[in-house]
Amino acid sequence: MTSDTQQTQKATSDTRTEAADLREVITRARVVLWDFDGPICRLFAGHSAERVAEGLVEWLEGRGLHGLLTEPERDSLDPHVVLRAVDRRHPGSDLVAELEERLTQEELRATESARPTAWADPLIRTWTAVGARLAVTTNNSPRVVSKYLEGRGLTGCFAPHLYGRTQDLHRLKPDPHCLKRALNAMGSAPVAALMIGDTPSDFLAARAAGVPFLGYARNERKEKLLRGVGATTVVNSLEVVLNVIRRQA
Repeated sequence: MTSDTQQTQKATSDTRTEAADLREVITRARVVLWDFDGPICRLFAGHSAERVAEGLVEWLEGRGLHGLLTEPERDSLDPHVVLRAVDRRHPGSDLVAELEERLTQEELRATESARPTAWADPLIRTWTAVGARLAVTTNNSPRVVSKYLEGRGLTGCFAPHLYGRTQDLHRLKPDPHCLKRALNAMGSAPVAALMIGDTPSDFLAARAAGVPFLGYARNERKEKLLRGVGATTVVNSLEVVLNVIRRQA
């Protein structure tokens, strides 16, 4: 047997194994915990997250607080990196509360141009229709999640189970706090749930909570990051998940 044939057979076997793993985690899930920005929508599709981060940095600098951030933090172009950095140095302060509110207002503005993730809406509705219970577990503000879901007519698929950013910023994912809140409120054991996320912090939070994980990666970079931290079941389109649910039904 040639090496090319062996490699082809191995690739085929790996694909079949992952497909079987996907069916298993979906079949077993009675509760589905969704990350928001990524699996449900692209929140900053029309309202750049990089510009939001720059705006937060500029606001801090305008208050003479340039020195609160390290150079990598200032250059991160990630609003949550900026927020966490300030909270680490001034936990529970009015400064942190005001900065968090500024981020929330930017997120609310972003919902107006957010783009639904392909196949997310029909998957959410179908999964609900076949009896699964859904929750959102996110680092975004729950006010933002609520506004977006209302605009898409999806509130009834999730409410009241929206678990987002609180004033306890040290409990943002990868801390499993929001996942545990959802599980406790829904009376679900971790093994009966499934987390859908698109970042390493989602995977790490799910692992810490003991919840099976399904990665959603819209491009190769996202998939590489997920697999790099240990995610083994990753899809590039939610249509694959929808098809499994439909076959089950």
